Amino acid sequence: MNDITHFLQRAEALLARVEAMLPSPSQPPDWARSVAFRWIKMPHGSGRGQLHPVTRLHRIRLADLCGIEEQKTRIEQNTRQFIAGKSANNVLLTGARGTGKSSLVKAVFNRHAKQGLRIIEVDKYDLVDLPEIVELIVNRPERFIIFCDDLSFEASEPGYKTLKSVLDGSIAGMPENLLIYATSNRRHLMPEYMAENLSAKHIDGEVHPDETVEEKISLSDRFGLWLSFYPFGQDHYLAICAHWLREFGLSDKQIAASQMDALQWSLLRGSRSGRVAWQFARDQAGRLDLGGKSKAKARPRTS
Repeated sequence: MNDITHFLQRAEALLARVEAMLPSPSQPPDWARSVAFRWIKMPHGSGRGQLHPVTRLHRIRLADLCGIEEQKTRIEQNTRQFIAGKSANNVLLTGARGTGKSSLVKAVFNRHAKQGLRIIEVDKYDLVDLPEIVELIVNRPERFIIFCDDLSFEASEPGYKTLKSVLDGSIAGMPENLLIYATSNRRHLMPEYMAENLSAKHIDGEVHPDETVEEKISLSDRFGLWLSFYPFGQDHYLAICAHWLREFGLSDKQIAASQMDALQWSLLRGSRSGRVAWQFARDQAGRLDLGGKSKAKARPRTS
């Protein structure tokens, strides 16, 4: 009898240790604390994630994004349809770095947050948790954008398969109150190699791409709306510099006098982009001791 009691005690202790190691179910967040959330993995290796409210929001406005009017119009229309309960598409924003892709998503969200739009930022390494996130929001009255910034995958990464499944490949349909907005410097989200073109087969004059290429394209094809961003010309870059300098409180005369400095700044950075323009404006305003007085301080740079 003592042996049985001892065995049961050890079994209970073992079960308690195992239960402590198992992740607890994800708890719904306090939706009233914020309109924006991040999916963050819990510490100590539990493997579980939680939605954490973002209390200090990125205050970029659509008016701060210069020279991308077509992209603004298309994503704004798509978002309006979504908020109104009409059909809308998942959006993939691709192209040159620093041209306003992620800032455009944040600006559209800022404009429509008061209409019940919510945003959840998910790192690409946490995309494997998308089904859990979907379960937390599926019955909510709000409309949610899951925001995935700077996506780039290798085919073996688990988040790649999960994202494909949630977008358009699972037996469970995507909730009506959810869209995915993603940005990437790669149009197809994955690296492409010359060898993949060389391996194409020619049959009766028709090119049949390798199945690996089809696999790469299949993820980006699941986004219904593609928005492309291109490198900025000199005039475009200077217009963005002028906008931010004006936000920092510089006069038109000071802005005109800063053009040569702005061009030299871009040459040193090897890039003309919205991000570089914002960084120049910060530096210039700081040199003129205007950085602490500007409206732009609360509205970070384009990216």
